[in-house]
Amino acid sequence: MSQELHKCSNCEQPFDESYKFCPYCGQKSDDDLTLGVLFYNTISNYFSFDARFFKSFVPLMIKPGFLPKKFVSGKRLTYIHPAQMYLFVSVIFFFVFGFNVRESRASIDKAMQKPEQLLPKEEELQEATKVIDSVMNEVKSNQEIMGMSGEDVEQLDSIITEKSSERYDGRRSGNVLGTSFSYKESKIDSMLEKGVPEKEIYIAMGMKEDAGAFQQKFFSQLLKFHKERGLGAIYQTFIDSIPITLFFLLPIFGLLLKLFFYKKGRYAHHLVFSFYFFSFLFTVFSIDLIINRFIDVPDFMDWLLALSTFFYFFIGVKRYYGQGWILSYIKSSVVSFFFSIAVLIAAIGLGVFAFMYY
Repeated sequence: MSQELHKCSNCEQPFDESYKFCPYCGQKSDDDLTLGVLFYNTISNYFSFDARFFKSFVPLMIKPGFLPKKFVSGKRLTYIHPAQMYLFVSVIFFFVFGFNVRESRASIDKAMQKPEQLLPKEEELQEATKVIDSVMNEVKSNQEIMGMSGEDVEQLDSIITEKSSERYDGRRSGNVLGTSFSYKESKIDSMLEKGVPEKEIYIAMGMKEDAGAFQQKFFSQLLKFHKERGLGAIYQTFIDSIPITLFFLLPIFGLLLKLFFYKKGRYAHHLVFSFYFFSFLFTVFSIDLIINRFIDVPDFMDWLLALSTFFYFFIGVKRYYGQGWILSYIKSSVVSFFFSIAVLIAAIGLGVFAFMYY
């Protein structure tokens, strides 16, 4: 007697019609889409995620290393998937962080509209000059004790006087940049009013005549910054690029764990730990941001909170990899150090990108 087969409407695989669910994809065999089915699937999927999230949230916060250990051991459906947890928590973090970003950008834009506020006041410059003169008088009075010749003192006095003059001239010309490629803004403003070609302005700002594409782009952005005072836009571009940067930093963190714990499983196992640890970081800082919006938390409390994340990482490493306390502490410290270097390099690169493409 031939068996009657039912064809799954989802994966199109044949199976015995006596089955209520497809053995290949799990979809219900009699899956007529009614209003009741639609709402049931929506609610069941939501509460399935909701239940796993809350079942995972408490261990994530108070049991370092617990979730990755359980997930790797096979508890894949009991707790929320590490990548899913990371995406969910990171979305919440950047949503909350967005309020601070908007306020910060507004403050920056407001300050840039009045660049004179960023410069030292005339009284402050005069006070600084008095201090410098006083120091130089002390140097001249005690030059023999300090082992300095009259020529040395004159050279020092000349250098200090020159630098002080540059600072004063910079203030008078409205130079806010304060960098090695600084320029007199009054001169650039005059050239813009006269309609001078931009390339000539770039040269006046310090660009070489035989500059390559990168330098031309750089001075193009520098002129754009001069016109628009777009520090707020640069800041916004920097912040907006952080999620993409983290997409590359997280695998680097997992790679560092793999290098220092190369006998403790595959690279995927280290990524599981990384996803959960970064989820913890996003959760902690989200809570901190929310509290700070309603209560002015002292700065030292914020620093203690940031420091506590290292101890969470250290304990998590100890429990997940099962090594001794001292060895776990040393490896945690070294991994944190190298990852800090990676973060610093990424931040510098992100800053350059933000300036070049804001």
